[in-house]
Amino acid sequence: MGLAYSNGFTLAEVLVTLGIIGVVSAMTIPTLMQNHQKKVYLSQLHKVYNELQQAAIRFITDRNAINIVEAGLHSQDAVDNFFGSYFKTVKKCETFSECAYDLKQYTNINGTSNLDISDRKITTYVFPSGSVLRPLYIYENYDGEKNVLNILVDTNGSKGPNILGRDLFMMCMYIDGVVDDCSNKETAPLSRDEREALFTNHCMKKGTYGCFGKILNDNWEMTY
Repeated sequence: MGLAYSNGFTLAEVLVTLGIIGVVSAMTIPTLMQNHQKKVYLSQLHKVYNELQQAAIRFITDRNAINIVEAGLHSQDAVDNFFGSYFKTVKKCETFSECAYDLKQYTNINGTSNLDISDRKITTYVFPSGSVLRPLYIYENYDGEKNVLNILVDTNGSKGPNILGRDLFMMCMYIDGVVDDCSNKETAPLSRDEREALFTNHCMKKGTYGCFGKILNDNWEMTY
């Protein structure tokens, strides 16, 4: 009676297969993790955006007004009242760095430090989600900007990476209550070309604008 042999893999074949799996994993896992992290950043940013947009609509509607200035948003004190009444917050600070992370230590996506952001004494708010927002009343400043609120946002507070365009963004609320990137226009939304110009001239350099507009242009994808 002959011996029966089973079909199996040799040790060498198993080791080669494991080696191939290891190489493929080393090549793909970092990309998958990076894409996942971008999704997390975008989810946090989208939540902040929705809260701001919905609050602006309610604020205008509650006062039977046609825009947020007519509704009463015409000073920094009014902005503080607006945030106190229309948002649930868990903490207030005198400066952004106190609530989030030292502004001098933030970098942009190219690794450049010393972003063009001053840490003035402006009431800053921490939301239950951990996001930190500093709303600054402007309405036609020295640069000709006519947006009503200039809002600095760190979507996850003191947690990293503390990079402009990843977890740090600048967005603006215009007189019509629309939230968009920041420009010298009085109403929003901005055009695609306007957002792209802001991205190239600011987000990719040391400026603070343009990152949020690029995300809006790319249908809430972080393509950079």
